[in-house]
Amino acid sequence: MSQQEEEAQSDRQKYEFKKVIEDLKEYKGSGTQLVSIYVPEDRQISDVVAHVTQEHSEASNIKSKQTRTAVQDALTSIKDRLRYYKTPPENGMVLFSGAIDTGGGQTDMVTKVLENPPEPFQSFVYHCDSEFLTEPLEEMLGEKGLYGLVVLDRREANVGWLKGKRVEPVKSASSLVPGKQRKGGQSAQRFHRLRLEAIDNFYQEVAEMANELFVPKRHDMDGVLVGGPSPTKDEFLDGEYLHHELQDQVLGKFDVSYTDESGLYDLVDAAQDVLAETEVMKDKRQMEDFFKQLHDGDLATYGFEATRKNLVMGSVDRLLISEDVRRDVVTYTCPNGHEEREVIDRRTETPDHTCGECGETVSTDEAEREDLIEHLMAIADQRGTETKFISTDFEKGEQLYTAFGGIAGILRYETGI
Repeated sequence: MSQQEEEAQSDRQKYEFKKVIEDLKEYKGSGTQLVSIYVPEDRQISDVVAHVTQEHSEASNIKSKQTRTAVQDALTSIKDRLRYYKTPPENGMVLFSGAIDTGGGQTDMVTKVLENPPEPFQSFVYHCDSEFLTEPLEEMLGEKGLYGLVVLDRREANVGWLKGKRVEPVKSASSLVPGKQRKGGQSAQRFHRLRLEAIDNFYQEVAEMANELFVPKRHDMDGVLVGGPSPTKDEFLDGEYLHHELQDQVLGKFDVSYTDESGLYDLVDAAQDVLAETEVMKDKRQMEDFFKQLHDGDLATYGFEATRKNLVMGSVDRLLISEDVRRDVVTYTCPNGHEEREVIDRRTETPDHTCGECGETVSTDEAEREDLIEHLMAIADQRGTETKFISTDFEKGEQLYTAFGGIAGILRYETGI
């Protein structure tokens, strides 16, 4: 499998996991009756079954009959699912089961199994609560890449993080460095000395901010980026104000005009070559290609209908999907064979439909409903189209979601659609 295919498969898996986790996080139990079990790859299935059997037996001591029944039913459902496995999948598996509240005193039994997470589990976890335990999975699916950011001049400084695709400002400071013009009565030499002392003190203050923020995370960081006008950033780095371990992690210094919070974003843009393989820069390149074609070329498509038509034609080279899209597509086929589609919110009930061709009514029961992203990705896979998920944590990524419905594409050739 090529690296491109591996990345596409990884993106698809992450989306599927995120979708399930979003559903699980909304479920609530009336008591501690929602069971979550994390099974590492090296755990024997027989050991897991034995543990579930033991928990089922101990659940008989729960005083509340409703909770007792719900927990035992959940454990029985999990035990039934485990029968299909001889060994855990690669990287392990997670099982969720429990009676969730559906309103009006009613409950519904839900059981989900997630196989082969992005990273292996280190230990076996059994958890029973009023909510499913999803945090370990969410941490695995979190954005990768952690960079410390520092922008400064002699007036102000800002320190923050680049976490995956998101810039996160954290600390700021303003200096007491006097201007270059001395006050009356001061000798030029004394004024120069006082000014150098103020600059040194400010650099120490900036370094202290950075050290407090970055040193505890130094083993998790991928590097430090420093930005600002010359000669400020050069003086700061050449003076080795940073903790020595952070100094060794500096990937580069970059010319940045602004040193307020916006300067942190400018620093990330200025460091494009260094960050070339990080997710944020990959996403930005995709959106830059799209907007270039949108404004100056003929190889851009956007919106569900136009993009889908181009996908079916096989004309889409790259399918761009916003990570925040959460919609379904409903396909209606009327008695006369006309096929039409409607995009609806995931939480909305499937509506009846009137055929635009012949006016026949298509009821909800006759409609086919599926996840919008999975619908488009299935067509993309058949046509050899690459699918790219785009974050909304930068301006053009946000525009994809808000202005273009979260769906767009870069074409192989012009189609006029």
